[in-house]
Amino acid sequence: MEREVVISCEHLATGYNGVKLMADVNLQIYRGEIVFILGGSGCGKSTLLKHLIGQVPPIAGTIRILGQDATAAEGPARERLQRAFGMMYQSGALFGNLSVLENVLLPLEAFTPFPSDLREAIARMKLAQVGLLERADAMPSELSGGQRKRAAIARAMALDPPILFLDEPGAGLDPITAATLDALIRRLSRELGMTVVIISHELASIEAIADRAIYLDRTAQGVLDQGPPRYLRDESPHAVIRNFFNRRADDADA
Repeated sequence: MEREVVISCEHLATGYNGVKLMADVNLQIYRGEIVFILGGSGCGKSTLLKHLIGQVPPIAGTIRILGQDATAAEGPARERLQRAFGMMYQSGALFGNLSVLENVLLPLEAFTPFPSDLREAIARMKLAQVGLLERADAMPSELSGGQRKRAAIARAMALDPPILFLDEPGAGLDPITAATLDALIRRLSRELGMTVVIISHELASIEAIADRAIYLDRTAQGVLDQGPPRYLRDESPHAVIRNFFNRRADDADA
């Protein structure tokens, strides 16, 4: 059975102000899978994410989301594409002057015609899905780091997007909290059928929940290799990728 492609990049040149980080990124991401985008420092992972969510236009090439050309979409078409995904930033990016519930309500107030009682019911349901319903009235400053990440995921899921982008979800978390967040991401993806795209270099998370990982390389100016984490760790023909997964400074012992 052929899998449905929900995100594709074709001959994408990434960067800012005409300065290229990657010259030819080609990739496909399928419905329902959890994909990590990896690479060494400065390879352009975060820049690619900004292109995917429409925050920064790519230098060249095409991005398709759910079959639509996201690089050419404007007006209502662009707004529809923006609603097709949720975004969780590395810091959580919660508004400090709003309660947890009010943060989750923001996209519902901005993009739905629902009455206030229905919007609140939806927001509370999202908080329940991430295990934070009892903290609905708390302020972000009253939450732990892991709770702030979960609240940000609840907000990203408010409009029931089929795609979820997560930027370094485990950054700054202790190993147990990070593992708990990994389990939550895995459960939400499986229960809700969401495609999850994660920018991260956390090896424990990659090996725990990734269906596939895509490795970007500055020298190759694009995708160097991709596949399940075990393949990349043990079988990739590229020493730099095996070194990455095995935490080796060089391939002398390979």
